[in-house]
Amino acid sequence: MNILAYIRAKHNLILKLCIVLLSAIFITYLLPKQNVVGQKVGEFDAIWSYNNLVLEDDVFTSKSNPEIETEKQLIETDAPLIFEENNTEKNLKLIALENLKQKNKNYYSILKPLFDSIYSVGVIESIDEDLKPAKTCLLQQGNYAQPIVYYNFFTIKTAAQFLENQLKTKNTITSTLPNYLNFLAITLYQNSQKTQAYKNLKLEQISIYKNNYKKGQVLVKQGEQLTNNKRFLINNYFYNQNKNSSSNFKTTLAKLILVGIILLVLLVYLAFFRKQIFGQNKHVLFLYLIIVISCLNTFIFKKYGLLIFALPYALVPIIVRVFFDSRTALFTHLMALLLCSFFMVDKLEFILLQLIAGIGTLFAVAEMRKRQQIVNAATIVLIFYVLVFVCYQYAFGTPLLVKKISAYVPFIISALLVLLAYPLIFISEKLFGFISDFKLLELCDLNQPLLRQLSQEVPGTFQHSLQVANLAEEAIYYIGGNTLLVRTGAMYHDIGKLYNPKFFTENQGNSYSPHQEMQPLESAKIIISHVIKGIELAKKNKLPEQIIDFIRTHHGTTSVGYFLNLYNKTTKDTVGNDADFKYKGPIPFSKETAVLMMADGVEAASRSLKTHDVLAINDLVDTIINYKIAQNQLMNSDITFKDITTIKKIFKKRLMTIYHARIEYPAS
Repeated sequence: MNILAYIRAKHNLILKLCIVLLSAIFITYLLPKQNVVGQKVGEFDAIWSYNNLVLEDDVFTSKSNPEIETEKQLIETDAPLIFEENNTEKNLKLIALENLKQKNKNYYSILKPLFDSIYSVGVIESIDEDLKPAKTCLLQQGNYAQPIVYYNFFTIKTAAQFLENQLKTKNTITSTLPNYLNFLAITLYQNSQKTQAYKNLKLEQISIYKNNYKKGQVLVKQGEQLTNNKRFLINNYFYNQNKNSSSNFKTTLAKLILVGIILLVLLVYLAFFRKQIFGQNKHVLFLYLIIVISCLNTFIFKKYGLLIFALPYALVPIIVRVFFDSRTALFTHLMALLLCSFFMVDKLEFILLQLIAGIGTLFAVAEMRKRQQIVNAATIVLIFYVLVFVCYQYAFGTPLLVKKISAYVPFIISALLVLLAYPLIFISEKLFGFISDFKLLELCDLNQPLLRQLSQEVPGTFQHSLQVANLAEEAIYYIGGNTLLVRTGAMYHDIGKLYNPKFFTENQGNSYSPHQEMQPLESAKIIISHVIKGIELAKKNKLPEQIIDFIRTHHGTTSVGYFLNLYNKTTKDTVGNDADFKYKGPIPFSKETAVLMMADGVEAASRSLKTHDVLAINDLVDTIINYKIAQNQLMNSDITFKDITTIKKIFKKRLMTIYHARIEYPAS
């Protein structure tokens, strides 16, 4: 029972710890199974910028079946034809030619030089016409084979044509000669057995491995130009390393604890320095979700060999800054980078690049009021990337990499992806109910339906809201806070006065007041109802909860003093009736809502002053703000006495400027 009671009492803290634990488990699962020295490369990696990659295991890259079949086809096609010289037939033919000398000496004298020319070149056995242009020919002489050109030799056909042409040139009547083709003989014969044996030998020598590197060899040197084959070998090596690696329970537990510590540091930071964020579970979930998504994206890019540096890590501080503050954005960004660095080989380079680029973006989006600021942030990211990258490579890395244009491609992509901040901000607003400066600027537009209705139907309340907005915005500017939020809240805080506007003094002027004919309690209910009506109207028009909070809290739990005093004067029995004259609250819970309460009270009261001199304004501001403090209206807001003093000075100065700036024109 005690345990259940403790869980109920601490359920918010337990929920936050569960978010940390689940995030840690998920990120630990994504982390590399072992710390492999090296980095997968892509087509944009022109050189190997890391240390020499010394193999820890033998590397055998197997060929695919289609590759092996293609290689066999090439051997079949390109295997040389082996020829051997055999002069037996030639010698017999020459003897027959010598016999012709005895029968016809003239004919012999004509044919003998021609056949000597043919046999001096050689007569080769004819082969298939389709093989002639492609095949290499070898002439084997003993144990030695030399390459020959098929077309440098005669065939029976070309030799016969040669004889015929020569005899025609000499005007020899071939019909009277013996058949001279009988003296032609082949001297170079193709040896089919040896040709086939050579093919078989080459086929047996086909390796099933495309590449073969031994353990201890340097696969790639630092600064080496990367070819497609080298990229394949590097990526295949790391794939096998990761595939064969295994994590034991001890290392996995160590990683889980380390990741958990990093994530827990963020939670402790929120608990000590950002209590307002820590108090909202959805805010905490949002911050951890951003970190988890950053790690998930890094894991995916790492797994598939994509350009990790193309990931827009600078989006983290931009998105967090839009909804929270710069310090929280920087702290969240740092935690995300520490976790993502576990996926990197050169962790120092990664952290330097991304951290400095992230800090640069915070300068650009310190006050996110214009879309141009996102473009500025993208430009700053690219500039910081290039500067840090160049300096780091010259100082600690590979200077040759600086000259490669492809090395800057990931940085350009990352900078361009920073432009996704605007749609991501919109999505975050919808999913988590956050409100960005862009949304606040839209709500502040005087053409918004509610503000336009307010200005047209109740101009007195509208002018009051403008003055309250000016007072509150200036005060927040000096004590620290979201100036745009407090201004927007001030513009909408009195929209409930659209109902029964004549019951409020700023809309009465010098005309008749309907409260003169009403009982104090009835009047008080109408005045108090403008808060409830304002909340209903805001929800109907789908205003963000952050703006509705200003409507809820701008009177806190104070009383409608004028009607309470009037009631006490006219009624003897006042026991238990004070609650009917009090606003339902809640009291302000932030600097912005507290400042609005004070600005609203001071501005409204200043209208009732008969004289607007320095003493009157000083007394008014001190009285109104001291009353709020005495009524414990500021106890839940993180506002200090120093802030109160600053606010008083600002309100006094502003009111004196407003009322002393009037110019009295002479009566016409």
